Amino acid sequence: MDPDTEVESIFRQGNEGEDEEEKKNWKRPPSSYGSMKSDSDVMEEEEEGNGEEVAEACSSLFPVVLPESTAREGTGLQMIRSESPETYYTMTTQQTKPPGAVVIDTRSSDLGDFSEDSDEEDMDEVLVTHSPEPPEPVEPDDAMQTDENSQPGRLHPEQDLPHIFKSIQSIVTGLTKEELFKFKMWFYQWEPGITLQQVMEGDILDFVDRILEILGQDRSLLHTISTLESVNKKPEADDLRNRCKRVLIRFHLKQYLIRKHQVIREGVVRAGKQNLLDTIYVEPQISTCGYGGVDPSHEFRPHPPTPLQVPGADTFVEVNNLFRLQTDDGKPVRTVLTTGIPGIGMSVSVGKFSLDWAELRANKDLQFVIKLSFRTLWLLRKQSPFPSQKMSIMEVIEYYHSECKGMKYLEEEDCKFLIIMDSFDCYQAPLDWENAPVINDNYTQAHPDVLIVNIIRGTVLRGARVWILGRRAAVSQIPSQFIDVVTEIQGFSDEMKDDYLTKRFCDAEQAAKIVAQYKRLPTLSMLARQPFVCWMVATVFERCYRYQGYGVHPPRLTPFYVSILIVQTNRKLQFYYGKGDNDLKWSSDDKHLLIKMGKMAFKMLERNASVFFEEDVKESGLKLTEVTVLSGMCTELPAAASDGRRTFCFIHFTFQEFMAALYVFTMFRSEAKNVLDSGVLHMPKIFTPKDQTKSAAGLVQCALERTLSSPLGYYDMFLRFLCGMLNLDCHNNQLSGYLYRHNSPKVGGLDEVQRLLEQTIQAAEVNNRDRVENLKECLREMIQEDE
Repeated sequence: MDPDTEVESIFRQGNEGEDEEEKKNWKRPPSSYGSMKSDSDVMEEEEEGNGEEVAEACSSLFPVVLPESTAREGTGLQMIRSESPETYYTMTTQQTKPPGAVVIDTRSSDLGDFSEDSDEEDMDEVLVTHSPEPPEPVEPDDAMQTDENSQPGRLHPEQDLPHIFKSIQSIVTGLTKEELFKFKMWFYQWEPGITLQQVMEGDILDFVDRILEILGQDRSLLHTISTLESVNKKPEADDLRNRCKRVLIRFHLKQYLIRKHQVIREGVVRAGKQNLLDTIYVEPQISTCGYGGVDPSHEFRPHPPTPLQVPGADTFVEVNNLFRLQTDDGKPVRTVLTTGIPGIGMSVSVGKFSLDWAELRANKDLQFVIKLSFRTLWLLRKQSPFPSQKMSIMEVIEYYHSECKGMKYLEEEDCKFLIIMDSFDCYQAPLDWENAPVINDNYTQAHPDVLIVNIIRGTVLRGARVWILGRRAAVSQIPSQFIDVVTEIQGFSDEMKDDYLTKRFCDAEQAAKIVAQYKRLPTLSMLARQPFVCWMVATVFERCYRYQGYGVHPPRLTPFYVSILIVQTNRKLQFYYGKGDNDLKWSSDDKHLLIKMGKMAFKMLERNASVFFEEDVKESGLKLTEVTVLSGMCTELPAAASDGRRTFCFIHFTFQEFMAALYVFTMFRSEAKNVLDSGVLHMPKIFTPKDQTKSAAGLVQCALERTLSSPLGYYDMFLRFLCGMLNLDCHNNQLSGYLYRHNSPKVGGLDEVQRLLEQTIQAAEVNNRDRVENLKECLREMIQEDE
């Protein structure tokens, strides 16, 4: 039997034949308000409140029937409350009270007489009109509300349930009988989540309690305000709006963050193919000890030429605990800087943090979370809506969040709020950290460059926690004295990779196939430490497994690196240059950038270097920001060189090898040049001198010479990528339209290259057994046809 049916049966049966023990068994189910305070607290407040007047309750549909006065001594009030499971709220406290606590029954002792004196028809017309003030709630001791650093995790009192309850109850109590009836009818009519019986039965306390329990506090508050306006009670609606303004601002900020981050947008958004962030999210490892975030592992080398450090597991922190960290002197952190290599998941981490706050899963002590992306600030700087080109920080917040207009809370000392400033690399103007004028309030107008400096300094939005995110080569310009903690996203562990790929697919069998398939390539498994690469693995293999027979052979490696190159370049055009999805045609400058970066990578490979410096970039005819920030293929290492120079590297050593191979292949295909030709080649007799410089076999022969004459790992991956680019699908399909024209001729002479590789493999099985497996992989990269 449902609660509504139980209520009707109790009213109709009356109390005849019921013993008192049976009546006590009716307990109100847990509700939004009923379990907030124990009855012992109610007793104490009733004793202290002797002589207080009760607010006149709103009237309702039925005539009033009052029993003889039996007001309890000490209160002067007659509490007329039904024994309905929906209204007997104190019984819930009985279920949750601490051991030994005393619970006092506050119901009227005359309810039994009341039931006996009324017939069945009269009982259906009874209305309780005296609604007592709800008892002052006591926040329960919740282990989730404080952490090991004693930082609170509870809502601000004006944003919590008791305040909303009292505000709604106070406003509705002031309505007349007719107004209350009209209000309830409108409330029911335009709220499908509640029934007419739930709205009409019980007193005002019951009504407010019930709507909060069923609809939740935000929805109840908003619907109450809109209903008051609909029944021409705008002053009351404005009064309620003002009482709960802090709640409403938080609600609007939550809705903004939920709309922005609830659905994760990966790559090109496809209709009907959206994923919920909560469904597929796997939290990456975030370390408080940053060494650059570049994975040092390699398929052949024990470590790259420049050793890279990896932080220990004891330095990891969860994203929702970033602002539970403390400075060295034990104070809570104010400014947290989070960085990482491109594709490591900074944007997704921001989304998860924001979504958890908006849905009250974490950081409830933050009254407001306001997102001020550097990308939006950059657009505001370029296309300022303010005539003077100057604005205050409050004008900026109100421009992007109109519901914050007139918000004074940010100036209060006890207002704990967070400003998220992500994508620092999008703000492409230099910031003057030393000479920018100091601003000491939130309403002084200034240039956006000055505002940003003062926010990070802490002179604007003084009470704010500030979370800055960006690529290391960009955020390294921020003076260290303005940053309390530097964190670095390290990416996925092996278990996290599998967990991510498993979560993405409803079909467990398909997920298992994809996990097994990507692990067949050790280098791809290493690179999948980046969530961006994990997403690509899932996307590519999901498509490939639609074809019959796929999965018999291991996948080819080169197409993944080509895809990373294309996606990162397209992202640069969209994110930094504002190009649309249908306007991603690569310009000659975009192509020259990649070729020059490949040339720089090739020179580094020749001198066995894994890092480069600013002079190397300039020597290649490139701009430092283009290479180290915008390209999405390089990053800055935190440790400067011994001479103080800034140090940079590619996102992985294998990506440097790939870019070097891309340069060599592009020069061969576009300009018919063999940059590997050293002039001393030992070619088989089947090749003529012309073949040495013009044919694909001559190009591969030069690469083989370098590889076999160098220690293991120096050119092995380079050779594999070069052979992979000779694959027809790679150079004629994947790269066509990007680096090469659609009508570019295909590379010929691949049969000769295949014979050359087969002969080299046969010779290596005798003389260079450690090379055999890689040479077989090179051959497979070139000849294997994937769907």
